[in-house]
Amino acid sequence: MTLEFDARITLGPFTYEAAFAASNEIVVLFGHSGAGKSVSLQAIAGLRRPRSGRIAVGGRVVFDSAAGIDLPPQERRVGYVVQDLALFPHLTVAQNIAFGMEPGHRRRERIAELLALLGLDGFEARRPATLSGGQQQRVALARALARDAHLLLLDEPFSALDESLRSGLRRELLRLRRELGLTIVFVTHDLREAHLLADRLAVFDNGRILQFDARETVFRRPVSRRVASLTGVANILRGTVVDATAGGVLVDVDGARLLCEGATAPRGATVDVAIRAERVNLRRGEGAGPNQFPVRIIEEFAFGSSHTLRLAPAGPGPELETELAARPYEVLGVAQRRDFIAELPPADLHVMPVAPGEAQYDSRPATTA
Repeated sequence: MTLEFDARITLGPFTYEAAFAASNEIVVLFGHSGAGKSVSLQAIAGLRRPRSGRIAVGGRVVFDSAAGIDLPPQERRVGYVVQDLALFPHLTVAQNIAFGMEPGHRRRERIAELLALLGLDGFEARRPATLSGGQQQRVALARALARDAHLLLLDEPFSALDESLRSGLRRELLRLRRELGLTIVFVTHDLREAHLLADRLAVFDNGRILQFDARETVFRRPVSRRVASLTGVANILRGTVVDATAGGVLVDVDGARLLCEGATAPRGATVDVAIRAERVNLRRGEGAGPNQFPVRIIEEFAFGSSHTLRLAPAGPGPELETELAARPYEVLGVAQRRDFIAELPPADLHVMPVAPGEAQYDSRPATTA
């Protein structure tokens, strides 16, 4: 199933303008609250009319402002699950799933298929209040799929659940996509969820898409400082290009010369250099390779089995943040010592142009979104 989306919407002082496509994949719309993610789903589902634009589902045009086409929600044949699920408390599980389905002999078969598919066998006579949060979520997904919808719109469907339930339902969603060949547009402001689910990622900010690309491209190669900050890049370093070679550029950041492989920029240009915290290496002993300089751990935070460390340079170089899993943390003996060599692998440094009006030079690690 394919989706082609291009819309402009005005909501009081808020203006929205975005375009993206999806085809047999999970496209995640990511950004802070109020960025325009849910507006996208509402427009696709027919619950909000764009000022102008064109929307096609499976090659069938469901909205076209120029042609005067605006199909009602029930004719768009998309499944839509919102955050509060909107299950009918007075109806059974089977009745909730069947709501909106066309009557006929196929209806009972379809309900049975969905109960089996989503692990709800034996729950058909139960009411929503007797179910767990995860079971209620499965009922909502079954209802969304009941009309053979191959385009599924999910608006932060797991946000009210605890982490163990969320983890299980994410795996369930990936299974459903594989088995049913679904196209899914998934809204979230949870960075980890976006990384786990997305085939492609659209980063929203203030009603606009700042970047739309494959998940790893967005996370490893953000197009701007703003995208890097929104997607959790902890180290965004302002510097000046001092040399350029066939293999990359050399950037001065607080007196340290950093080799950035694969980058292009003119000499003298002010740029931002980004590297994710998990890509910053710590070494014991003397630094001999490129992009290595002495640092001291000045702050440490433990999050379950991982450790986030704030590093201050012992000489030239920027402040950094690194993230270590439990095993390398123990092998390096971080708990017993404070002084290390920081290594920024040249292939992991990503150079971004500085847009006019962006913040002044600041090489401190960015606040994780």
